[in-house]
Amino acid sequence: MKRIYSEYAYGPGPRDNCFWDESAVDFDWPVQAGEIRADLCVIGAGFTGVNAAMTAAEGGADVVVLEAETPAWGASGRNGGFCCLGGGIHDKARLKQRFGAEGAAEFYRAEVDAVGHVAGLLERHGIDADTHSQGETYLAHKRSRLGELEAHGREYEMKYGTTAIYASARDLAENGMAGPFHGAVTVETGFALNPRKYIDGILQVARDLGVRIFARSSAVDLRREGGIWRVTTPRGVVRADKMLIATNGYSSDDLPKWMAARYMPTQSTIIVTRPLTGEEIQRQSWTSQQMSYDTRHLLHYFRLMPNNRFLIGMRGGLISSPASEARARGRVRASFARMFPAWRDVEITHQWSGMVCLSPKFLPFAGEVPGHPGLLAGFAYHGNGVAMGSYTGHMLGRVALGDGAGHIPAAMRADPGRFPFGRARRVVMPPAYASFWLRDF
Repeated sequence: MKRIYSEYAYGPGPRDNCFWDESAVDFDWPVQAGEIRADLCVIGAGFTGVNAAMTAAEGGADVVVLEAETPAWGASGRNGGFCCLGGGIHDKARLKQRFGAEGAAEFYRAEVDAVGHVAGLLERHGIDADTHSQGETYLAHKRSRLGELEAHGREYEMKYGTTAIYASARDLAENGMAGPFHGAVTVETGFALNPRKYIDGILQVARDLGVRIFARSSAVDLRREGGIWRVTTPRGVVRADKMLIATNGYSSDDLPKWMAARYMPTQSTIIVTRPLTGEEIQRQSWTSQQMSYDTRHLLHYFRLMPNNRFLIGMRGGLISSPASEARARGRVRASFARMFPAWRDVEITHQWSGMVCLSPKFLPFAGEVPGHPGLLAGFAYHGNGVAMGSYTGHMLGRVALGDGAGHIPAAMRADPGRFPFGRARRVVMPPAYASFWLRDF
């Protein structure tokens, strides 16, 4: 594999002590061995891969899923659990310029449909994923960002046809969201969940549909032979009419070579506290379970969970090693203590990190890989993989069934482009991150 971080980034170190693992179902996953034939082979058992497998299997396809570690190992099993609007980083004018008014509207409909898709899965299959929060709240961390909130609210109303609800600092305090914030805007689309309970639920659904899911079965070689896709694992081979790359920030630049420099993994770190007492919650005056994030470019995202534990995460890691992991966790802890001083001495029981995936043009990709008939890919959700990653998988599952690709927004089918400098492309990020840090203070 040709990955752009050190092996540490893809090993157990960053995800060690992940809170969601405590609620994981103990599936007994087999290792792929020998020769297997399928209609569709999916590489990656996260939100995208499992949703694609479910949709294809529901349509009658014989599906195999290969996972290098165990299902939900990557971002799908270690994210913040925000099922919300998003997937790309584009304002409406820029998207309209590239894809026309209908192309922009099509993409924004997909963002809304993505949230509805996950909600529908939870309801239809009776998956209890500890859902809470009525939409998402965007908080101004500086007074100078209040104008940004208003622009943010107006843009959301134009994009999604929803109503933006504004709040002053006083309003926030009265509604159990007291903190170092100068105002907020809330959009009532989306919800928070336990991502591990969600993905374990759909893994069970996929297995019940007959999907063959293999753990510790990495794809070591991928090629097309006689009109059939052939993927080699350490102990066997899978041949399939269609192949789907669903590895997102944990992808390899040579599986296939087209992937090289078309995605940028960047780390995000999360900490979780012990359960807070009622008195502690009142002391900080943060009683809301609303999922929230602030106006920093390297944003903080946070929420009080139904079990009274507090989760807070932060973007920003570009180096992966034990020392850099410790520094990243220290930065999140320092931010937590500064933002919620009444809890500064509360024990942090869990802390971990994972990869967010960006694309050069800041839009997700979903569709057939150019020049590779029957090879599909879905990646780059820009920190919104719970909803958009799931929905991308569903759309690609339909493509695998021969349903065409017209239902995938044109903005997502477009070539994402390439980052400069190939495998050394992380060099473009430190200057941008330095600028973000300076603008955030």
